[in-house]
Amino acid sequence: MTCAELYTPQLRARGYRMTPQRLAILHTLHHAGAHLSPTEIYETVKKELPGLTETTVYRTLEFLAENGLARPAQRSKGHLVYEIAQHEHHHIVCRVCGDEMEVEHTLLKTLYQKLESTSGYKLTDSHITFFGPLP
Repeated sequence: MTCAELYTPQLRARGYRMTPQRLAILHTLHHAGAHLSPTEIYETVKKELPGLTETTVYRTLEFLAENGLARPAQRSKGHLVYEIAQHEHHHIVCRVCGDEMEVEHTLLKTLYQKLESTSGYKLTDSHITFFGPLP
C-alpha cells in the first residue's frame, strides 16, 4: 500500500485534502524509521518539491500532529523531532549521550487513566519524553 493510499483516507475522514506537501512529508516520516527534525525533513522533501519552504514544513508538521498522523517528541537537548504516528509509546532519553529508547504506553496506561479520572480531562494526546543519564 502506498503512503497516498494509507494516509489520504485518514485526512479525508477529517475533512481535509491531501496536498503534495503533506504527502511528501508523510512519505518521508513513514519511511524514515527514525525521528527526524523539521530541518532533516525539509532537506529530504525539498529534493522532491524544490519550491518548498522550511516554514511550510513546520506548519505541515504541526497540522499532521494535530490530526494524529505525526507525533512530536523531544530529543535530549530539547529539540523537537517528529515520527509517523503508528502506535502509542513514549521515550526515555539520556541527557549525556542522547541515546533513547521507546517505552510502551501500556506501562503508563494506569497513570493516564488515573489522571483522567482525577482531573476530569479526556487525554487526547499521550506522549511523554523522560530524560535522565544512563547509569
